[in-house]
Amino acid sequence: MNIQIHSLRFDADKKLIDFVTQKINKLSLISDDIVNAEVFLRLDHDEERENKITEIKVEYPGGPLFARKQSKTFEEATDLVVAALKRQIVKQKDKLRGE
Repeated sequence: MNIQIHSLRFDADKKLIDFVTQKINKLSLISDDIVNAEVFLRLDHDEERENKITEIKVEYPGGPLFARKQSKTFEEATDLVVAALKRQIVKQKDKLRGE
């Protein structure tokens, strides 16, 4: 799987990039059909509470899947996005199988 990570309005450190890569690779355990994953890590203008946003777009048979979550940390937002994508992949797999 090809993974592209973009950090907007800040420079992501290696630890964060490794964390995101590890989480996305876990999606391939659910389905081997994932070709490409594009990740956007961005800081919201709001400097207060939940200003970390993670967006992930996954190329999948039957159409691309997308999820976006906002949280206090990028790690938490990434966990929420990956969980949402897992649900979408399972739903799409069932749909493609005709269930």
